[in-house]
Amino acid sequence: MGNIIAWLVLGLIAGALAKLFYPGTQGGGILSTIILGILGAVFGGYLGQLLLGSSAAAGASVGALSLGSILFAVIGAMILIFLWGLVTRRAA
Repeated sequence: MGNIIAWLVLGLIAGALAKLFYPGTQGGGILSTIILGILGAVFGGYLGQLLLGSSAAAGASVGALSLGSILFAVIGAMILIFLWGLVTRRAA
C-alpha cells in the first residue's frame, strides 16, 4: 500500500511541476496530472538509467521519493507533454 501512495505522490508532484515549467497550456485535471507524472517518472527513470546509469533515475522508475527521482520524473513528464503535443497537433 505504501508503494501505491508513493507513486501517487510522486506522480502528483512531477506532473504538477512539469505542467508548471512547460510553456503553453496543458488541459486536464488532477487525475491527468497524476497519470502524467507517473508515466513521466517511469519514462524519465528509464531514460536516465539508460543514458546516465544514475541511481536517482532508477529511483524515479520505481516510485521513490527523493530530489533526484522527482527531477527525472519531471523531465520525463515534460518530454511526454512535448510528444503528446506532436501527436495531437492538428494540420493547419
